[in-house]
Amino acid sequence: MKHPEAIASRVMLGVRWSGCGLCAAHVLRWPTTATSSPSPLLDPTTFHLRRLFLNLSGDSSGGRSWPCCPVTNEVSSVAARSTEVIEMEYADLNLKDFYGVNPQLGHLRIRQHVNPLSSSFSAPAEIPDWKEVFRDATLPLMVDIGSGSGRFLLWLAKNCPETRNYLGLEIRQKLVQRSQFWVKELRLKNIHFMFANAMVSFESLVASYPGPLTLVSILVVNLILQCPDPHFKKKHHKRRVLQEPLVNSIAENLSRGGTVFVQSDVLEVALDMRNQFDDRPDIFSHVNVIGDKPSCDSQGWVLHNPMGIRTEREIHAKLEGARIYRRIYEKVK
Repeated sequence: MKHPEAIASRVMLGVRWSGCGLCAAHVLRWPTTATSSPSPLLDPTTFHLRRLFLNLSGDSSGGRSWPCCPVTNEVSSVAARSTEVIEMEYADLNLKDFYGVNPQLGHLRIRQHVNPLSSSFSAPAEIPDWKEVFRDATLPLMVDIGSGSGRFLLWLAKNCPETRNYLGLEIRQKLVQRSQFWVKELRLKNIHFMFANAMVSFESLVASYPGPLTLVSILVVNLILQCPDPHFKKKHHKRRVLQEPLVNSIAENLSRGGTVFVQSDVLEVALDMRNQFDDRPDIFSHVNVIGDKPSCDSQGWVLHNPMGIRTEREIHAKLEGARIYRRIYEKVK
């Protein structure tokens, strides 16, 4: 391997260099001599690694892009602060009371992103007996695609127990197990979580539900603290959650007047979701007024979270300083 000083110089000067999977944070962190101190660029007051990706081949078409590792105290403090904010925001769920009941379901170490095209996620989820899952299976249904830890949906289910049922679809099984554990401990009968690939199972699940589908949420947030992959490269766009077959299924099964809520802090991903619904103006109408007041900016992005509670990822992103892009659609046909 070349001397770190030379490597750092070539990276900083933008010289084409490939073949080593090292992120900029590691390169810049190396001292130039055995006795010198780390670069002053790493001073947390002047150097911030956030939402940076270094393409080590030097171009936009080839080579590998490596997410830079957070190396500043600021990033770690944001992570600690976000944990505190999440606990406060979801305090009325009292989930901490259950951490000791099953320690393995307290703080989970999981992969932040998985490949939905993997053969392990190709089998459709088994359709449950909805009358066993929900106390009243005729209530309107909300489906949260990519429900994550489940706290967002749990809060809605606890605070709106008589208005609708809630179904969370999540591709990471450990999160589903913990979410279902919380459902049982909270004794909620209007919410259920399933280990399912939405691209494969959404159609069969919602088509079998006895009541109307009235709300679908797709809340995709990417941030350096959690590092879920938004699949920036065009060849990987097929791995994104929202694909044409899923949009078609939502259009087919959503009740007239039903709502779609999409959200991301990655503008490219938000634009992709927006375009897929905007391309169906005969079916979906963009909602820019909530109640009797305009709710969007000049670009049509919803200014404030309309759900009454923020997702955990949204909390992380806001503390990191990221903007959240939201759109709301209503089925008109």
